[in-house]
Amino acid sequence: MDKYYYVVAQLPLLTFDKEPAITIASFLQETEKWLSSRDYAILSRARYDSTDIGITKPGLLKEYIQMEVQFRTELATWRKARQEGVDYKSESFPASLVKDGNPLEIEKALLKRRWDKIAQVEPDHHFDLEFLILYFFKLQILEQLSLYNKEQGLEIFQKISKVEI
Repeated sequence: MDKYYYVVAQLPLLTFDKEPAITIASFLQETEKWLSSRDYAILSRARYDSTDIGITKPGLLKEYIQMEVQFRTELATWRKARQEGVDYKSESFPASLVKDGNPLEIEKALLKRRWDKIAQVEPDHHFDLEFLILYFFKLQILEQLSLYNKEQGLEIFQKISKVEI
């Protein structure tokens, strides 16, 4: 247990939509030094967007994945109802979350929702594997957000659209 105190104590604070002071690679490298091979295997395979509920996962990870599955199911149902012109009210998110804004803004809102769900359960975990999993999820979300660069996207689009005939 004491190994978790050291690892957690050295982790920098993470803020949504701000570049983290630690990379995923350096986080995994550092945690591998301190965790048992079993715990490290669980941590390194954990994904914030996973829908794979395995038998050997810790309780927190199973709960998070179940929440993700429910969220995606309700989102798909909402989108289908919208296509069919039917009214559908989700229990796990407000319609404004996925209705207002352009696709990039909506994707960021969906990531923020996940971030907030992680932040809700974080206070129950301090110096344990579950805390490190939640931290790893946040790092993954921040990495995903870093991919949404308007200038880079426009540059790539312009390169792709300049197809020579």
